[in-house]
Amino acid sequence: MSQDTSPLTEQRVLDGLSRRRFLEGTVGIGAGVAAIPALSGVAAAHFPVELDIDVQPGNEDNFIDLDEHDHVSVAVHPSEFLNSDGERETFDPTKRDARYRLGSRSALDDGKGARPTGDGEVTTTTTGHGDQTQTTEVLTLSFPVGKTGLDNGDDTVWLYWERDESGEHGYSGVDTVSVYGGGPSSKELQMLLRRLLSILGGH
Repeated sequence: MSQDTSPLTEQRVLDGLSRRRFLEGTVGIGAGVAAIPALSGVAAAHFPVELDIDVQPGNEDNFIDLDEHDHVSVAVHPSEFLNSDGERETFDPTKRDARYRLGSRSALDDGKGARPTGDGEVTTTTTGHGDQTQTTEVLTLSFPVGKTGLDNGDDTVWLYWERDESGEHGYSGVDTVSVYGGGPSSKELQMLLRRLLSILGGH
């Protein structure tokens, strides 16, 4: 499988985010998804973006408070795509082993991230209207927030599904979030450090 981070990879990220929300009639996410970076070469090769996920389902802002929330919920919807062999594949989360990791992309790429507290709960969801109404089974998982590696100010969260026990291959999904609490983020600390060095350099 190619390790090239191509525009197709970025488009799959956008498609994964927009597919469900378009069906549900949710609008106004363009600004959020535009800032999502493409997967790194290794991650793109081993965990292509094929999962359709909804972080904090029922919460339109996908709000995560690192100080107040003990767990974060993720709904994994069925998805259909062409796999690396060029064959059409359907990912049904209700029929797959619950080998998931949730967290920041850097945490997942380092082999870390939160594992689900159980095998999840299967529920049904209905999308569309009239003749276009479709009911599907969705797997909702719960993850401990403290293991995700998320920081205050993060705007995306990633989910990796591991094909086998080795954890080296599988699929991924991404959703936009609003993360608060937990003290200064790494970005804020870097800005403070630069400001301090600038002040010290001026004397």
